[in-house]
Amino acid sequence: MRSINWPVKMPNAATARNSAALLVLVAMLISGCGINDIPTEEEQAKSAWSEVQNQYQRRADLIPNLVNTVRGFATQEREVLTEVTEARAKATQVQVNANQLTDPEAIRRFQEAQAQLSGALGRLLAVSERYPDLKSNQNFLALQSQLEGTENRIAVARRDYIQAVQTYNTEVRTFPGRFWAMVYSATPMATFTTTEENQRPPTVQF
Repeated sequence: MRSINWPVKMPNAATARNSAALLVLVAMLISGCGINDIPTEEEQAKSAWSEVQNQYQRRADLIPNLVNTVRGFATQEREVLTEVTEARAKATQVQVNANQLTDPEAIRRFQEAQAQLSGALGRLLAVSERYPDLKSNQNFLALQSQLEGTENRIAVARRDYIQAVQTYNTEVRTFPGRFWAMVYSATPMATFTTTEENQRPPTVQF
């Protein structure tokens, strides 16, 4: 029996070009509809949170030297020195990793611990006003400059995180981002409270 050779239709150059153009068009439509917006904005918010933690840690690292310097001139201020030390210990124990940013309670605990440390630190600095020798100490003056700079960086980092979360949350709550949020199982992130008091960096005066 003679075999039958069915004709095989080979794609011509025009068909190949049309297929390539179709793939490019589909890719552009998918990209334009916001499929990449949520993961991009999520990573930006997480990066901003990392900077928040870095700046608060920088402040925590300065406090032991500050406490020791004040103790050298004002040993009788044991209560406020102890208060700052304990507040620092608590603040450094309350950590929030990137996977907890959707948990408002975790952010609230972090903010409260840092606020308590800010209050204790403010009371310690107020005590220094009663000790002229302390206020003129070179180590104390250096710590003053570093602490002031850190408080400003904390305020900037908090602001950037709040803005990044606002952008991300708007995306996951509005169309078409809301559709992609279901695909990614993305949920809104928590943020700091934004009262006027919380937006101002703590006053550092020596």
